[in-house]
Amino acid sequence: MVKVGIIGSTGYVGAELIRLLLNHKKVELSAISSNSFEGQHIENIYGNLKKALSLKCTAAEEVVSSSDVIFTALPHGLSEEIAEKCFQENKVCIDLGADFRLQDENEYSKWYGKAFSKPHIHPLSVYGLPELNRNKIKSSHIIANPGCYPTSIELALMPALKEKFIDTDGIIIDSKSGTTGAGRGLSQTTHFPECNENILPYKINEHRHLPEIQQILSEMAGTCIKVTFVPHLLPVNRGILSTIYCSLNGAQHADKIYEIYKKYYEKESFVRVLNVGETASIRNVKYSNFCDISLHMQDESNRLIIVSAIDNMVKGAAGQAIQNMNIVLGFDEKDGLEFIPPAF
Repeated sequence: MVKVGIIGSTGYVGAELIRLLLNHKKVELSAISSNSFEGQHIENIYGNLKKALSLKCTAAEEVVSSSDVIFTALPHGLSEEIAEKCFQENKVCIDLGADFRLQDENEYSKWYGKAFSKPHIHPLSVYGLPELNRNKIKSSHIIANPGCYPTSIELALMPALKEKFIDTDGIIIDSKSGTTGAGRGLSQTTHFPECNENILPYKINEHRHLPEIQQILSEMAGTCIKVTFVPHLLPVNRGILSTIYCSLNGAQHADKIYEIYKKYYEKESFVRVLNVGETASIRNVKYSNFCDISLHMQDESNRLIIVSAIDNMVKGAAGQAIQNMNIVLGFDEKDGLEFIPPAF
């Protein structure tokens, strides 16, 4: 059994990692840490874990020393030192924060207000979108788990950009997320009276996922891409729905585009290209590691509308992290992740 540990176990992402890892038959959850709840048992923090897990939250150093794979579910700026130690000890670090997502230190400094603290280890990291970087992930010890919004957007656009049948200028992305995406800490925006019965656009032109989105889309397309990205907060716990508007390069037949997407993802366990006439929705991916994609043509304006749906806590965070772990360890990618979404 491979021993895995979680640093930052009591946030929403950490709690989701625990839920998923307890169903994984090839790993043992060996240690967890939490600055806020050090010394307390996890089952007393999250009541759903009673009789399932009674580990005590310990120090981060103990998690690293007792684990083969370490998940860091921490705010930005706190994972680099841990990742360096893991690399030195030939252990795997999968970071669910933002420390390794951006390649350019100047971009990171611009958006996160600080420089890399360990710049020498950044070239050793790999961006952990399995459908894009599977072969690189296999041999990496430092994996940058993608952000939730970027995951929904990058998977939706990857075939179109790689096959170059859309115009890379003027891409508009309208994304909506459940409130768990904001983390466990309360803010005025996520306070119940503010978000209930409301849909709120927020951080317009200022969201920290924007540079990550543009970096990876540019990599896919082989040219610099700038997008219009507007995130919205939904009054639901979990889920992301991204609606993407783009112009086609010349006349394109809807059936051909559909076949390209179907073929592109036919061997991917967690990407489902929906049939023509169907529309992706968050209800059909809830609690699962699936990304659903639907395609819609606007013939009179030669536009393609792509809709993608993920569970922001699973494919957008903990589930994708476990998928990355499975790749590194040589397991089946579906191990511990074969959850069917509930019907309602």
